[in-house]
Parts: sequence; C-alpha cells; structure tokens
Amino acid sequence: MPSDRSGGEKAPGPLWSEPGTLLEHVRVAVFGIGEDDRICYWGPGAQDLFGHDPAGALSRPAGLLLADPPPGAADAPVSLAERGRTLGYWRGRLRARHREGTVFDCGFRVFPVTGAGGASVVMALASRSDQLDRVKTNLAFLDSLFETCPIGLVMLDEELRYVHLNQALADMDGLPIADHLGRRMDEIMITSDGGEYQRMLRAVAEEGRPVVGALVGVRTPGHPDRDQVRSVSFFPLSGAVGSRPGLGGLLVDVTDREQAITEATAGRRRLALLNRAATTIGTTLDVNVTARELVDAAVPDFADASVVEVVEWMDEPEVFDPERPLITRRIASGTTLPPPATELVSGLEHVTYPPGSAIHRMLATGSVVSVPVDDEFVTRTVLHQDRAQLLRDSGLTCILIAPLIARGTVQGLTMFGRSAARPAFTGQDHGLAGELASRAALCLDNARLYSRVQDIALTLQRALLPSALATSPYAEVAHRYVPGSHITEVGGDWYDVISLPGGRVALVVGDVMGHGVPAAAAMGRLRITAKALSRHNQEPGDLLAELDACAQEAGIELATCLYILYDPATGRARIASAGHPPPLVRHPDGTVETISEVLGVPLGVGGQPFATTETDLAEGAVLALYTDGLIEARGRDIEEGLDAVRAELSSDSGDLEAAADRILASLLPGPPDDDTVLVLARVHRAGS
Repeated sequence: MPSDRSGGEKAPGPLWSEPGTLLEHVRVAVFGIGEDDRICYWGPGAQDLFGHDPAGALSRPAGLLLADPPPGAADAPVSLAERGRTLGYWRGRLRARHREGTVFDCGFRVFPVTGAGGASVVMALASRSDQLDRVKTNLAFLDSLFETCPIGLVMLDEELRYVHLNQALADMDGLPIADHLGRRMDEIMITSDGGEYQRMLRAVAEEGRPVVGALVGVRTPGHPDRDQVRSVSFFPLSGAVGSRPGLGGLLVDVTDREQAITEATAGRRRLALLNRAATTIGTTLDVNVTARELVDAAVPDFADASVVEVVEWMDEPEVFDPERPLITRRIASGTTLPPPATELVSGLEHVTYPPGSAIHRMLATGSVVSVPVDDEFVTRTVLHQDRAQLLRDSGLTCILIAPLIARGTVQGLTMFGRSAARPAFTGQDHGLAGELASRAALCLDNARLYSRVQDIALTLQRALLPSALATSPYAEVAHRYVPGSHITEVGGDWYDVISLPGGRVALVVGDVMGHGVPAAAAMGRLRITAKALSRHNQEPGDLLAELDACAQEAGIELATCLYILYDPATGRARIASAGHPPPLVRHPDGTVETISEVLGVPLGVGGQPFATTETDLAEGAVLALYTDGLIEARGRDIEEGLDAVRAELSSDSGDLEAAADRILASLLPGPPDDDTVLVLARVHRAGS
C-alpha cells in the first residue's frame, strides 16, 4: 500500500506518537455484509483501508476483501458473515487484499445486526494490524511507565493543576494521587525561592521551551518538616496527541545528593524565622506580651508547642541553686497539637521542678538542652501524676529547653516541643532556639527593669504626694490622682490643699515636665517648697516667683503650677498661674467660667514676673483644678477636652466625690497616656 507521508518524512520507529486523533493513526473500516454474503454497506474508512470506492465494493462478494490463504494452509477460510452469524461476535486477524493487490494483515471484528423487518446484516470493523500493534504497544508502554517507573511523572494543565501523576510522585509528596488532582502545583510543592519555580513553569507553558534537570528545594504538606531537593524536567504538551495545553514533567528526588542545598534551604528558613523574631519579639515593655510574641514566633514554624516561664525567686539575690526546687510562673503558651496538649501547656500557672530535673541541668550549664519525652524525663521533671500523664498523652516526643538569661540574670526558661510528625531537633535547631531565647531574654529583662523603675518612680511619687489633704470648714475638697498606663512612665503631677491663718485656704496643682524618678523627685521638691512659701502670707504671684527661683536652683527646667488663695471672709480668690491649664468655676446657677486672664510662663524659665488676678466666688461655687492629662489625648485637641470638662462640671455637683468620678469616667475611658490630677473644691463664705 503506498504511503501517504511526504517524501521527506521518515518512517516511525517501534514507539512513536504524532499530532492528531487516534482515528488518524489507526484507520477503521466499517462495512456491512448481507444475507447473500455480499457487501451491502461501505463506509468512508473502508475505502481508505481497502482502496475500493462504493461503486466497486457494494453488491460484490465479501471475499473480495480477503487474500488467498498462504501456501500450505489446510482449509479455505470461513467467510466473515458466517463467523458473525454463527458465533454472534468474532474478532481475529486475517490476510486482507487492497484494490491494488497489496496483501496486509488486518484485524477484524464482526457481529450480526437484525433490523426492524427481521433482515439480518453482519457488521464488520477492520484495521491494519501493524497500526493496531503500534498503538497497543505505545499504550502498554505508557501504562507500564506510570505504574512501575521509579521517577516521578506528572501532567499539568495550563493553570499548572495536576491532571495525572504516578505513584512514585505521590509517594515523594507523601500524599495520595487523589489528593493531587485538581490542585495547583504550588499547593503541593512549597518552595522558599520567592516564586522562581512557578515562574519557570509558566515560561515552559507560555514559551514552549523545555527545562531539563533544574534543581529545586521544596517541602510538601505530606512531609511538612522534610526538606527535599528535586531534579525537575518539564516540557510543553500543547498539541501532543490532540491533548489540551499543559506540561509534562519528570521529577527525581536528589536530596541525598544535594544535601548542601537542603542545608541551605533549612538555613534560609532558620534565618527567616530569626528575622521575623527580631521584628516581632519585644515590641512593648510588657513581660507577658513579650513572652506571647516568642511563642507566636516559634509555633508552628519551629515547634508544635512552646511555653515561656519566668523564675519565681524565693529570696534575693537572684542566684540559682541547683540543690533547691525551682518555681516558675508560666506566662505564655501555645500549641497546634490536639488535646490533651492544650491542657498540658496552658492548664498550669505555677510550676515546680525538683532538683535533678532537666531544667536544673539546663540552668546550671546555661546551654540549650534537648530531651526525649520518655519515662526518665517525665519522672525526673513532673511532680504530679496527672500532669505526667498529660505529657505522655500529648503527642510530644522531644523537647528543647533554652534558658532566658540576660545581663547575667536568669529570667526563666522557654521550651519548644515537637511531635512524631516532625524530625527530632538538630544541632542547628539548638542554635536557633538559643538565638530566640537570647532575643526574648533581653527584651524580658528590659521589661523587668522598666517595670522596676516604674514601681520606684510611682512609689516615690505617691510618697511625696499628700497622704491626707488639709481640712477646712470653708472648702469641701474631692481629689483624684490617676497614674499613666503601664507603657507610659510616671509623670510629675502633684497637688495640695493648705490651711492658712484666718480660715484662708490655698489650692495648688502642678506638673513637672518629664517622667520617671527625676520628675517624681522634682515634683516632691516643688510641692514641699510651695507649702512652705504659702505660710509666709505671700501673694500668689510673688509665691510663684519664689518657686521659680527654687526651680532654677534645683535644675528643674520646666514645670507648671496653678496657685489659688481663697479668703472666706470676702469670698474672693486670688489666682496666679505658671503656664498651667486654667481653672474652671461652676457658679451656683450651673454656668461654668474659665479663668484664663493670667497664664504666665512655666517655672524654671526665669526672668518673667507672675501676675495675680482676683475673682469673686459665690457661696457654694465649685473650683476645678486639673493637669493636662485630663484634657489632652490622642485624637482630641485641648479645646475639645476643655469643652468636655465644662460640660461635665455644669451637671449637678451636689456630691463632689461622685462628680470627680463622673468626670474621670467620661474623659478617661481607658488607661491615660499621661498622669492626671483632678481637684474639685466647693467654697463657703465665713458666717454663711
């Protein structure tokens, strides 16, 4: 039979494929044989296979299509129609003859078909045996390849989703074949190369250029803690055997051969974890927040569970004694493991470790310690049987214990635990745990020292503030002092009520700029000096001038002060201010007045006189003195704050204590950014 290939095209080898559908490569002839054993139907495929046009085939004997039996054959072949009618269905190979006389092996399938009128026709399908053999061989090869090849094989669609893969690749990924199908490759092969692997596959799909032997470091959901190196080769499938566009790929696990790449991949992950820890641990000067940040940095990237514990020292100095039990307070914990691991890490606040425990060994050496969760560790570390059973049932198989040591002081310890689903901790993991612990320990120590200084400053300030204000029949006083939030250092706010001869009363409020111990000490100095000066019968302006000179001598650079001297005999108040927010007066009719005629410069500036102003106060008028912490806040300017105080003060102020609480609740709904003082004083006239 003449070839229909172009003259320059080579004949195929034993295994080959080409574009097109299956029917283009395996010609299938369809024809029918009537009851008289003559051809009654002749399809287009029959003409292609046997060379006869319909006019030359129809009504001719079906034997026209068969060649004479080879020499030596015993009997003449039974006709195709007889085989179909007798057997009902028959398939086999016979020698066929082309119209031009060429003889070739042909595969036949014949079966009878009975029409509605009862007439019977034998239908036959025929194909060249060599074409059938080639396709069957190719399919058998592909089936065998996907079933037995030790190399990972994959077919991806144009969106890089899994269409077909072999068991070798599924085993490599640690996931069943069904869990791959329809998912994108980047969901299974997780890389840390910034998307370079995906860009490479896109280039193969879009540009048609194959990639051979590229090395890629990956992890998979089936092996989340195993770094692999794979040699990957991909080629485009567009148009191959009529398939839809996509990629074909071969993947080989070369992890052992490329251990250096594996270590580099793990190193990049450790470095990335350290970088994240550097930016997320120690964002505040709060011990509990810092501990929580350490746990969040470690779980789940580094460990399945983690706890942070600080040492509860029994006595000062803070020296570790390996012969005594160690008591810790667990301040942060987290785990991705199911119960009872959750109860294990979070169900206990105070923990006691007996002498000889792994924790004692870790603190004695100051080094990271790795221990397996076995009976020896449980027995020597956990005192209570119920807690010991929780540890055994938690799923943890190994624990890394790192000390929290900063500036020579043991802050506590942190533990990282892994389950059997992860590999045991390596030497590199020890180093990473030590780095995380060192970072957290320094932040914890900073927070501890800050808290200690805060406590000292707050204690000093409260000691220097009046423990009990002077009482007078001519002034009812309610006072409040609110320290700043835990993230704000103690300020220098102060106040006083001073009884003077003749029934007079002095009201003083001040604020030293700055925070911490220096501000508290300066505040105490100014308060005591103001109280001493007030007994010398000085005018408010003259008193502030003396106080200013004292501030300059003491090196106090900036402080504000408001001094009010009330005389119940006249009902007059004399007022002087050194840069302090103005006082408010609530008159008996409910109107609120702001006295802002004299502001003055702050104390410590020097060179400026302080004026005194005078105002009449009616019987029952209420004075409001305060510091800027009451009216200043983020997102609110001073005028808004003053308006809010005036609005609250204009309400019924029959009970000054209730009024003070109401004003603070309205203007300070949360912890204030700065210290706040509020003094309310209802004045009375002598003889009233």
